[in-house]
Amino acid sequence: MRIALLQYPIDWGDIDTNLRLTERRIEALQGKADVALLPEMFTTGFCTDRPELAEDMHGLTVQSLLRWAKTFDLAVAGSFMAADEGNLYNRGFFVMPDGNAVYADKRHLYAHGGEASFFTAGTQRPVVTFRGCRFCLQVCYDLRFPVWSRNRSGNDYDILLYTANWPECRIQYWDALVPARATENQCYVCAVNRVGDDGLGLHYNGHSMALDTRLKPLAAFADDEAGTRIARFDLEALRHFRQTLPLWRDADPFEFVDS
Repeated sequence: MRIALLQYPIDWGDIDTNLRLTERRIEALQGKADVALLPEMFTTGFCTDRPELAEDMHGLTVQSLLRWAKTFDLAVAGSFMAADEGNLYNRGFFVMPDGNAVYADKRHLYAHGGEASFFTAGTQRPVVTFRGCRFCLQVCYDLRFPVWSRNRSGNDYDILLYTANWPECRIQYWDALVPARATENQCYVCAVNRVGDDGLGLHYNGHSMALDTRLKPLAAFADDEAGTRIARFDLEALRHFRQTLPLWRDADPFEFVDS
């Protein structure tokens, strides 16, 4: 499984420009990657006071994602600002070449940044199977809450994806939590953050990474680097590791109850 991590600046609130530039980046991946992972809210940046930027599920962003996946023969994952049945969501997506798409709205909304009063929290945590690999998609702040990412039912996913706008002022937590999610869930992790400055005065320095369950780096970026890295994941090696060291059997059982 080949996953492309796309770490780059986002033009604040400019959907057309972000779609145009992202298409160029994804086009360059044709034949080289199975999945392209984009930063959180890749068409707008982390705007939490601009409801006019939200798009419905038939809008330009969704139509572009469907076209890119089909044309370039890969899945595209990330999040965007969605309007659906009167609510706004920070909506994670995993769009596949055959036209199928799975959506996972951000569960944990960052109240300090105004997100909780702007978006509606998600309630579903789907697992997506694509080209023989099972993916779980999480959005940014979800990283801080390990229960939501817990690999359940004897390892129900293989690769945990994070799409994020995680600022430099708190990057030390990102650097600690991404590896923690890999080891506690005995899975691969692929986490993409943005770089550059946003419209609120925050700076983002990236630190996107892909790790195996032993915390070996499979892809990494220099500080503030914009670009693309492709991580290659060995699913047979992951299965062997889980069988040889079945830590998941010793985990505490629990049932998630939505409040």
